[in-house]
Amino acid sequence: MINVYVPRDTASVSMGADDVAAAIAALSKDINVIRNGTWGMTYLEPLVEVETDKGRIAYGPVTVSDVVELYEEGFLEGAAHNLCHGLTSEIDYLKNQERLTFIRCGLIDPLSIDDYRKNGGFEGLERALKLSEREIIDDVMTSGLRGRGGAAFPTGIKWNTVYETDADQKYICCNADEGDSGTFSDRILMESDPFCLIEGMIIAGIAVGATKGYIYLRSEYPLCKVVLIDAIQIAIKENYLGVNICGSGKDFELEVRIGAGSYVCGEETAMLESLEGKRGMVRAKPPLPAHVGLFGKPTIINNVLTLASIPVILARGGEYYKNFGIGRSRGTIAFQLAGNIKRGGLVEKAFGITLGEMIDHFGHGTFSGRPVKAVQVGGPLGAYIAPDNFDLPLDYEAFSEAHAVLGHGGIVVFDETVDMKEQAKFAFEFCAVESCGKCTPCRIGSTRGVEQIDGGNWELVKELCDLMDSSSLCAMGGMTPIPVKSAMEHWPEEFKD
Repeated sequence: MINVYVPRDTASVSMGADDVAAAIAALSKDINVIRNGTWGMTYLEPLVEVETDKGRIAYGPVTVSDVVELYEEGFLEGAAHNLCHGLTSEIDYLKNQERLTFIRCGLIDPLSIDDYRKNGGFEGLERALKLSEREIIDDVMTSGLRGRGGAAFPTGIKWNTVYETDADQKYICCNADEGDSGTFSDRILMESDPFCLIEGMIIAGIAVGATKGYIYLRSEYPLCKVVLIDAIQIAIKENYLGVNICGSGKDFELEVRIGAGSYVCGEETAMLESLEGKRGMVRAKPPLPAHVGLFGKPTIINNVLTLASIPVILARGGEYYKNFGIGRSRGTIAFQLAGNIKRGGLVEKAFGITLGEMIDHFGHGTFSGRPVKAVQVGGPLGAYIAPDNFDLPLDYEAFSEAHAVLGHGGIVVFDETVDMKEQAKFAFEFCAVESCGKCTPCRIGSTRGVEQIDGGNWELVKELCDLMDSSSLCAMGGMTPIPVKSAMEHWPEEFKD
């Protein structure tokens, strides 16, 4: 039998991967079609790989109309073709990454627990079960891991707070409500390596004494839901979840909850409200969720990539992970190239690569071929960055000094045709639609912002930005001024009366 890999993630399926897989399977009874996850090279999807003596040979993007021609020209033997990219592992886009969290994405069948174990899966859990809770938390602290959801809060400190808080019940909540424009790393991880997230949540539960976990998944990810629920059932069957996991005497249950379709539910306290069956509205802090979280109990809230980074940290040690990155930004982060970009996709790199290197070396410039005019990093409430600042290192402190945010690692590229006044207006419009309405600066300020940009009252726009920044209850209103002010600063000629 010849193994042929065809991805099953959302992006690939949307580009016809299911039909391509069926067409390949119909070619011969000697073909074993394996539905793997994606490597994250979205610009090549569907990427078909053939297992040969030399390794896996990649072809892409493949359509149904290409299948017969590929077969006739010998793609099952790894023959040359204009869609052939050689060995998958040697493709520059993939070869030049530092893959720690995403090391198995694209390599394995996402729902094969044997594949997961053969490629380093559960090694972190095995080590964690031999350590004390304090030793696990110390390893996470040593690693320097910070929240990959945007706030960049030190993960070890959050875990330690929950660990030291006495309670009869504690929870682990995974914020999988990935709503920022141009972001898809959480989705890729969950669809391509779901056991990695499950393992990270189990380790978190062991570390702080939590016996129950929830994955709060955005409603727009139906395939993720199917993959996660199937993976959880497999993990239960294999005794990695449930009572007395792996014979350790530890218990941990895991459940998927579907989000309410609200952007603001990506904020941790609004997510807790939604999990409790209430309207997703931001809570005032303090108390912090680490003290009074889900159902009033101490709760760890981390996003997908934070928890998915835990297995490699526990398997290889905190010092190993800390050796990647620069300054206080340690380890790797998944950058997502989107927008007007020639080679869109996911790039896992250690902190420190510059924005320009990411756009030019990985993205290969704009899809339109026109010059880049602006790049928005960190989602719809991130700053717009001009080409003059493309030497900016991609790390938390450098971005903070530049009055920008790295956020979830989304990078959206715009060419010279973009209207920056309209982009600034969009930030207010987005906030007006997505605000939970609890605080006046966010609820009213965003609507007034749209009106003032239309009216051209730039001094009032600046004053409004300062008010929202200083007075909003959460980051929704507090960050809305960031894209507005950055657009006005870098492209002032577009904001003249």
